[in-house]
Amino acid sequence: MLQRQRRGIRREKYSLWFIISAAIFITCLITANITAVKLIAVAGLVLPAAIIIFPLSYIFGDILTEVYGYRQARRIIWLGFLCNFIAVIAIWLGQVLPPASFWNAQTAYERILGYTPRLLAASFSAYLLGEFANSFIMAKMKIATRGRWLWSRTIGSTVVGEGLDSLVFMTLAFWGEIPMAGLAAAIITQWLVKSAYEAAVTPLTYVAVKFLKRREGIDTYDYKTRFNPFLLKQ
Repeated sequence: MLQRQRRGIRREKYSLWFIISAAIFITCLITANITAVKLIAVAGLVLPAAIIIFPLSYIFGDILTEVYGYRQARRIIWLGFLCNFIAVIAIWLGQVLPPASFWNAQTAYERILGYTPRLLAASFSAYLLGEFANSFIMAKMKIATRGRWLWSRTIGSTVVGEGLDSLVFMTLAFWGEIPMAGLAAAIITQWLVKSAYEAAVTPLTYVAVKFLKRREGIDTYDYKTRFNPFLLKQ
């Protein structure tokens, strides 16, 4: 009886390398959200500290789409959203629970790790729109180029995805609080820096993609994929 039941269940197997890629993608996402609170000065530019690691989530998003296809990347994007939401809830609970009488860092905890509903809405919206746009363009360009010119796909998809991410997040988070000129400058600066980051590490993306395709024995093309971001089972 048990054997018959098992035959009727469709089981998907995920390789170790797929799991590692997904784990790095999600780790970059959550780490970026935590470190974004600090502003750093680099070459005269003021940027969030998350600039160090957040672009890596797009790089691994490119790798997941290029090797495993949009369908699998879509699942990981939603998994990243869920993991980030769990992290936010845990941090919020840590904030509202009463501190020990001898612990005097409550204010610092709230300042560094505290989130406002507006910032959360901006962050989640920007993430979903940017990542899905990035993966969609990556998959469509792969078909259009017949798998050639990987650099054009990784850079092209990132330019659009990071642009949407920066535009949505900065607008929703700071509209009315920062002068229009300053807001526009911040959006463009982050967009250009993140896109330049992607372009600079393109050789490493080539190495990772080549390794995974050879190791996994796959090179997915999304000819018959339904690109609705909410179809997790398709």
